[in-house]
Amino acid sequence: MTVNGQPAALGQRITGGERILLDHRPVRLAQAESDARVLLYHKPAGEIVSMDDPRGRPTVFEHLPRLRDGRWISVGRLDFNTSGLLLFTTSGSLAHDLTHPSREIEREYAVRIRGALSDRQAEALLHGVQLEDGMARFQHIEPRGGQGSNRWYHVVLNEGRNREVRRLFEHLGITVSRLIRVRFGPLALPPRLPAGRYQELGPREIGMLLSEPEIAEPRTG
Repeated sequence: MTVNGQPAALGQRITGGERILLDHRPVRLAQAESDARVLLYHKPAGEIVSMDDPRGRPTVFEHLPRLRDGRWISVGRLDFNTSGLLLFTTSGSLAHDLTHPSREIEREYAVRIRGALSDRQAEALLHGVQLEDGMARFQHIEPRGGQGSNRWYHVVLNEGRNREVRRLFEHLGITVSRLIRVRFGPLALPPRLPAGRYQELGPREIGMLLSEPEIAEPRTG
């Protein structure tokens, strides 16, 4: 990624007037989004994605850096028992864009279940099942081995409904014993980022997010 013909630097701030190229293609930013900060957080299981919790459970916001102005906004959510990649931004419009169903941004999860999926079960999950809030399906399912009676799979879907991965498996009578989000769009969970820690995205990573379909175009009106 280059900014005004020079290689982008980690943490470099941009104003929106620069000429930004990602893989030699221009990235155009809406003003509000060009000023946005974005964090990638490795959420551990046992934290809630909320500023306050009546039950007093730990929240993800306890581990984020303090802001002088504004606030951190989560890009979607992960449930209490799910770990993995979670994004935060200071831009409400960017958070809305990245989670809007029309964007169909892929989310990839590592899923541990008891036993192996049969061909019929895998076909049903790929073809689609009727949940209480509509049809849902995985775009891709890949076996990843396992030990004993536990089996791991990587699954991909392009929406972020509440507990969707767990509900898809539960529809077939399968209980998910562990769930980790390993990718959101073009961003993968860094293997050396410990649970409970974050890293701030630089211009290249933010540019990759903004280059998702329709996100790179500034709004008018």
